[in-house]
Amino acid sequence: MSDNTALEDPALRQRLPVTAVFGLKAGRGLDWPRLWLLQHRELARLRGPRIAGHVAGALLALVMFADDLPLPLMACWVTWIAVSLYIYTRRDAYILEIDEPALTVREARSHLLGSIMLGVGWASLMPLLHLVAGSEMAIRGLVLGAGIAIGGVVMMGVVPLSAYAFITFLAAGAATGFWLAGHDDMIVFVAFFTFFAYGSVWIRATDFLRFAVAEGLLLEKTHTVSLLLREFGENEADWLWQIDPSRRVRSASPRFAYAMGSTAAELERQPFFSLIAGNMAETDPAAMRLRDLADHIKSRESFSNLLVQVEVRGERRWWELSGTPIVGEKGEYLGYRGVGSDVTAQRNSSDKIAYLARYDTLTALPNRLMLHEALNAAMDEARESRRRCAFLMVDLDRFKAVNDSLGHHIGDKLLEQVSRRLRQVVGEADICGRLGGDEFGIVLHEVRDYGEVDAIACRVIERLSQPYEVDNHTLFVGASAGSALAPRDGKTVDELMRNADLALYRAKDDGRGVHFAYQPSLHADAEERRQLEFSLRKALERDELMLNFQPVVDAKTEKVVSFEALVRWHSPEHGLVSPAKFIPVAEDTRLIVPIGTWVMQNACREATLWPDHVKVNVNVSPEQLVQPDFVESVVEALSHSGLDPHRLEIEVTESIFLNDTEVARVALSKVMALGCQVALDDFGTGYSSLGYLRKLQFSTIKVDRSFVQGAAQGSSESLAIVRAVVAMAQSLEMKTTAEGVETEEEAKLVRDMGCDRIQGFHFGRPMTSVDACALFDRDYQALRA
Repeated sequence: MSDNTALEDPALRQRLPVTAVFGLKAGRGLDWPRLWLLQHRELARLRGPRIAGHVAGALLALVMFADDLPLPLMACWVTWIAVSLYIYTRRDAYILEIDEPALTVREARSHLLGSIMLGVGWASLMPLLHLVAGSEMAIRGLVLGAGIAIGGVVMMGVVPLSAYAFITFLAAGAATGFWLAGHDDMIVFVAFFTFFAYGSVWIRATDFLRFAVAEGLLLEKTHTVSLLLREFGENEADWLWQIDPSRRVRSASPRFAYAMGSTAAELERQPFFSLIAGNMAETDPAAMRLRDLADHIKSRESFSNLLVQVEVRGERRWWELSGTPIVGEKGEYLGYRGVGSDVTAQRNSSDKIAYLARYDTLTALPNRLMLHEALNAAMDEARESRRRCAFLMVDLDRFKAVNDSLGHHIGDKLLEQVSRRLRQVVGEADICGRLGGDEFGIVLHEVRDYGEVDAIACRVIERLSQPYEVDNHTLFVGASAGSALAPRDGKTVDELMRNADLALYRAKDDGRGVHFAYQPSLHADAEERRQLEFSLRKALERDELMLNFQPVVDAKTEKVVSFEALVRWHSPEHGLVSPAKFIPVAEDTRLIVPIGTWVMQNACREATLWPDHVKVNVNVSPEQLVQPDFVESVVEALSHSGLDPHRLEIEVTESIFLNDTEVARVALSKVMALGCQVALDDFGTGYSSLGYLRKLQFSTIKVDRSFVQGAAQGSSESLAIVRAVVAMAQSLEMKTTAEGVETEEEAKLVRDMGCDRIQGFHFGRPMTSVDACALFDRDYQALRA
C-alpha cells in the first residue's frame, strides 16, 4: 500500500471537532488523548525558545521603560512574568516526564493557567505605560506586545486553547491602552490583528493534528505488514522468492532453496528461469505457462496465484506463485519479489479437481456453482440464527468496449486485476466470485441492514473504478452494483439472485457507477420500461418529438455563436419524458438511429432561420456513426434544408473510439470533407486517443461540466485538466467550449483559463426554436440581465 493511499484514509478527510482540538472533549473516530499528548509534547519541545523570547522581551522592556516606570512597579511586573513562566514551564517538564501514552481532559488544559497569567502580564504593560508614562510610551509598549503576540502564535499555536487565552488577554490589553489614549479607531486594528492571529493558530493546530494522524496511520500500516511477514515466516508451506532486474535469484530464502533442492548460497545470482525450466522444450505445454510468468514479469505487473509447472532436479512440480515488482524510492525498477508454494500434491488430488470445478480458471474466484452453494448456505444460516444475509451483484461498465477495441487477451488480464481488487475489498467472512463474463457476485453472510450492504457496495465500486495498467494500456472501467437482502427480498437462492439482478439493471439504467438495492417497485419499473419502449417506437410516426436549442456564446463577447439541438419527447401516455429516461431505451433498442436522423433533418431546417454566422450543434450517437448510410443522411439533411455545411457541427463522445473505430473515423472524415465541423463532447470522461485528436482534426473540444464545476470549487485536479485541455486544443488549432457554466464566477474562471466558448444555464436554458430566433431580435446582454 502506498503512502498516498494511507493519506487518503477517511480519518484524514473528516472535520476535526472544535472542542476536541481545544482539548475540552474527546471527539469520535480518532485517539484524541494520544493527540493531546503529542500537542503538549511539541509545545514542551519549544520551551527553550519560548522562555528565551519572554526573557528577551522582559529585558527589552526594562531597558526601554526603566526611566518611565517606577522601580517597584517594574519589579512587580517582572516578578509576575517570571512566576508565569515558571508555572508554564513546570507543566512542560511534567509532560516530558510522564510515561502514559495519553492525556486526560484535565491534563489537556494544564497549560491554560500559565497562558492566562502570561497574557495578563503582557496585556497590562500598555495600560500601565499610558497611565504612568503617557501615550507615546504606551505605543512603544504596543509594538513590543505585537512582537510577543507573533511569537506566541508560532511557539504556542500547536495548543490552541493556551494560544487563544494568551492572545485574547494581550489583545484586550492593547485595546484598553488605545481606549485610554483616546484612539478608539485603533481598536479596529487590534481586532483585525487578533482575527488573523486566531486564524494562524487554528491552521497551525489542525495541520499538526492531521500530520500526527497521518504519521500514526503509516506507523500502523508498517506494524501490520511486519505482523503479516512474521506470520508468513511461521508458515512452512510457503516460501519467499526474489529476483533482480536481470532475472537472477537474489536473497534466496532457506525454504525456497529447499524447494529447489539446493542451498541458498548455490542459488544466489543464478538465472531464475534457467533454474525452474530445466530441460523443457519450447513446445512443452509447461513452457507455455512459464512464458506466461515471464510475460507478467516483463510487463512489470503484479500477479497472484499463478500456477506454473517447473522442473527441479529432473522432476516436474506444480508451483503456485504470486509476485509484485520492487520499486525504489526514486521509482526505479529493482526486480521482483513474491511468495510461492508447491501445490503438486493438491494438483494431483481429488480436492484439486473439486477446486477447479468450483472456481473460475481465469480469475481463480469461485464460479457461479460455488456462489450458488455459498448463498444457499448463507441463507440457511440466516434462517437458523434469525439474521440477515445479502447477495451483491457487480457488473463492469464499458468492459465490452475494452474487449472489442483491444482484444480478449487484454480483457482477460483486466478481469484478473478486477478479481484481485475484489479479494482485497471483500472480507474473509464473505465470498466473491465470477458469475460469467464481466459479472461478479458477492455473498455477504451477515449484515445488519441495507446501510451496511450499501457501504460495502460503495467500496467495491470505488476500488474497481480506479485505473488499470494492462500491457502498457491505461484502462478505465467503472462498476455498477445491485443487491438483495434475505429473507426480505427473496426466500430462495434463485429469487434472491434474480432480484439482485433487477437492482443491478436499475443501477446501470440510472447512469452506472452506483449501487441500487432491490425494491418491489423494480418489477413495475421493468414493465414501465417495456411500455416506454413500445410508445417510443411510435413516437416518430405520431410526431411526438420536438427540438429545444441551448445557446453557445463567445467567451469574450458573449454573443451567440451556435445552438446545441436537444431532443425532447412529449408522449400522450407518459407525458413529458426526460431524455435521461428515453435516450438509454433508444440506444438499447437501436431506435436512436431513426431518432438521430430526425434530429439532424429538423435541426438543419431550423438553423436556416438564424443569422448566417450562427451554427447548429447536433449530437450523434456511436450507433448512428457506424451505420453505412450515415454520411448520406447528413448530405440529405443539408440538401433538403439548404443549410451551408460549415454551419453544421456534429458532436460525438469519446465512446466512438471503442467500437468500430475505423468505421467511425472514415465516416467522420467524409463528413469533414463536406465542410461540416466535428466537436468532441464530454472530453476527459472516457477513453479518447490523442492520436485520433490529431488525425480527425476536431474543430472543437467540449470540456465536461464536471471539470468546470470542479475547477470552480477549487479542485486542483480539475483546474489542471481544464488548463491541459485548453493548451492541447490551442496547439492543435482547435476551439474549446466549457459546458455547464451556471454562474458569472464560473464564466469568468473558464474565460481566464482560455476557453473560447461557453455553454450553460448562465447564458441560457434550452429553449424553443421561436425563442431562439427571438434572441437575434434584441440585445442578448439585456436579455440575460
